[in-house]
Amino acid sequence: MAILRMIKKSSTSGDVPKGHFAVYVGEKQKKRVVIPISFLSQPAFQNLLSQAEEEFGFDHPMGGLTIPCSEDFFVDLTSRLRK
Repeated sequence: MAILRMIKKSSTSGDVPKGHFAVYVGEKQKKRVVIPISFLSQPAFQNLLSQAEEEFGFDHPMGGLTIPCSEDFFVDLTSRLRK
């Protein structure tokens, strides 16, 4: 599965804690964000992954998963998922 390869690749970096992975988020300027793998089971996050697959595929030149949304939307979503 392509998403699992992308997550494994992003989580091998030394600055990503175990149980987390890095994504890139933002509309124009992409910001790297490290998030828990547990987000993968959340329907709202799965919806974002579907959008990312449609827009970018899972083989993105930045070397990590890119989420196609504004940084503000992503911060709001991940704040709700952490609760």
